[in-house]
Amino acid sequence: MTLNQKRMYINGEFIANPDDRWIDVVNPSTEQIIMQIPQGSAEHAKQAIDAAAAAQADWEALPAVERGQWLRAIANGIRQRAEELTATIVAEGGKTQELAKVEVLFTADYLDYMAEWARRYEGEIIQSDRPNETIFLFKKAIGVTTGILPWNFPFFLIARKAAPALLTGNTMVIKPSELTPGNAVIFAEIVHQVGLPRGVFNLVTGYGPEVGQELAANAKVGMVSLTGSVGAGIATMRAAADNVTKVSLELGGKAPAIVMADADLDLAVKAIVSSRVINTGQVCNCAERVYVQQAIYPQFIERLSTALQQVTYGDPNTQTGLDMGPLISAEAVKRVEDKVARAVEQGATLRFGGQRAARSGYFFPPTLLTEVRQDMEIMQEEVFGPVLPVATFNTLDEAIAMANDSEYGLTSSHFYSRSQCGDARAQAVEVRRNLHQS
Repeated sequence: MTLNQKRMYINGEFIANPDDRWIDVVNPSTEQIIMQIPQGSAEHAKQAIDAAAAAQADWEALPAVERGQWLRAIANGIRQRAEELTATIVAEGGKTQELAKVEVLFTADYLDYMAEWARRYEGEIIQSDRPNETIFLFKKAIGVTTGILPWNFPFFLIARKAAPALLTGNTMVIKPSELTPGNAVIFAEIVHQVGLPRGVFNLVTGYGPEVGQELAANAKVGMVSLTGSVGAGIATMRAAADNVTKVSLELGGKAPAIVMADADLDLAVKAIVSSRVINTGQVCNCAERVYVQQAIYPQFIERLSTALQQVTYGDPNTQTGLDMGPLISAEAVKRVEDKVARAVEQGATLRFGGQRAARSGYFFPPTLLTEVRQDMEIMQEEVFGPVLPVATFNTLDEAIAMANDSEYGLTSSHFYSRSQCGDARAQAVEVRRNLHQS
């Protein structure tokens, strides 16, 4: 059988793998290999960084408006290949067709949006404290930037990292997740087709300890941006430290949802379920834990149980209108199963779900855990699956304290009716370990 073998994109050329090392990419809905990507090395990453460094000065010398026009050309290329991109994201990532299409089109829109910033980022003229002196502040490019991508929204994150960098005169080297690289290869094909100057955008595939390490540690890199796990973020910071390279990290979340006794329960249940099951629970800024005021706990659990058990899941390659697809990998299934099992061992009640679905593919049904305590692992560590643990509280201050009792942050939800539960209390919920810039 001849597999669909992809190539890296370095200095304007699609590069074969001279080492003949390949990584299999598996469709999580079918468990079948759908393509292979080169297992790139640190040397490939160096080549890409060198190409980006060589191209950077000429790229920065272009007017910002001209750089923005390149972003628009890429956006148009994305729209022309939207169906192919959607199918690729569904096949390698297990997204529903509807969500994958939104990701593709939103990525194109984001590139157009960033292109408009060519007219909007400006310097400053500042009055000096000394006579006959004026201070000018110019916003200059950093130089070579690198982006290490996650697998859950892989296509949009290319644009999130590359578009601002390219617009402001930086060049870019991207490493996609080895689980979902196909969409990034198509992005590189679009870049090549529109004629972006050689070396401005580069794509290296492979594993983090080889490629990602070099993208963070190389002395020619001015800034590295990673979206991924806390462990990957720590490794990136360590690798960047020797050169004091700028680092931007987004590292997951454990978003709380607080439901007050006077909340519209139907609205709260609908919002929480939608938040939890989108992309099969593999979204860092969606509800990971629920706190319900004790007075409404029974009726809330009844409605939540009904709503969760109505969630549909299946193979998004062949079905539309699904709420969920599969988890990303066999490892993800085991991780989620283990977290649910440990919660039960620690005293939580498993209402339903909790185990891999009895079918091919990495499917995991919606899962509800009740009688959960704040000190349980399930309330402290990111699950990244369609699992909802529910705990109770008596006062809003107690709920806020539990919401803040986490090393993670990013987002929170608060369902209430009374005005006294409004902005001031909502602002008391902290964002901690998700975002980091240095």
